[in-house]
Amino acid sequence: MVDRAVAHPPIAFGPVLSRRLGWSLGINNVRPKSCTYACVYCQLGPTDRATSRRVAFYDPEAVVAAVVQRAEQVRSAGQQIDVATFVPDGEPTLDLGLGAAIRGIRTAGHRVAVITNGSLCWDEEVRDALGQADVVSIKVDTVDETTWHRLNRPLRDPPLPDVLEGVRRFAAAYRGELVTETMLVAGVNDDAATVARTASFVGALEPLRAYVAIPTRPPTEPWVRAPSRAAALRAADAFRAAELPVTCLLEDLEAPFAADREAVEGLLGIVAVHPMTDEDARGYLERSGADWSVALKLLGEGLIVRVVHDGRVYLRRAPWN
Repeated sequence: MVDRAVAHPPIAFGPVLSRRLGWSLGINNVRPKSCTYACVYCQLGPTDRATSRRVAFYDPEAVVAAVVQRAEQVRSAGQQIDVATFVPDGEPTLDLGLGAAIRGIRTAGHRVAVITNGSLCWDEEVRDALGQADVVSIKVDTVDETTWHRLNRPLRDPPLPDVLEGVRRFAAAYRGELVTETMLVAGVNDDAATVARTASFVGALEPLRAYVAIPTRPPTEPWVRAPSRAAALRAADAFRAAELPVTCLLEDLEAPFAADREAVEGLLGIVAVHPMTDEDARGYLERSGADWSVALKLLGEGLIVRVVHDGRVYLRRAPWN
């Protein structure tokens, strides 16, 4: 029987190799899955707790301590850390302690990144908290309200113009490294007119880089499809026409996950934010001194689930209660 103390993902996990950030030590600073959106393409599955109310999930000192402890374990194993990233099973800016945690982690000597959907940037306190990070990645999938509701499925408030204005204000004041990510879903936001409007908005933010991506892992909704490669490349060209430095993410990153002496906790931490193929999970467990029985136990106890996408089997966190 798996100890319920580790049933929820650990605060600090990984590192995981990120196409944008290098070896990223993950930080899960909200209760799964607390989010302002319920994106149809989300690789983490349905939003269990849709909310726009900011609360204190963890004491910021506990977050800092968890990151420092995990970083020491990783470095003692001879593994690399490039950045500590707030990339939780939900929206990181829902955490009232985000700013204090960022300050503590930076004081401990780590570069800090935050990956956010930008939905709370209308809140000055959120903008102030994000402004303390070294790197901020903001999602901008569309600037069309109808498309936004179909794709990101936000709560009723605030309306999209308020969200976009908050993102504009943050970008204008931010002095760190700002990047954006636009996820394209076939038949939803990948047509030329929609892409051009999105690119125009993103161009005005003047990010260091704009990432144009397509779903490569199991989406929440089975009807979600990735655009064709040609359509994705045309979208990237539209972003370049807006004078943006663009990277097009068309394939999943094939890279080993760093080993962990605590294989159960480590596996739960990774699949809570990054679904793993069966092959990746087997390799991770072997490097961590464990075997496939760990995954079978977690599957048997309903803590993780198997999903099939494009002919591949993935392990993903189960809905938390």
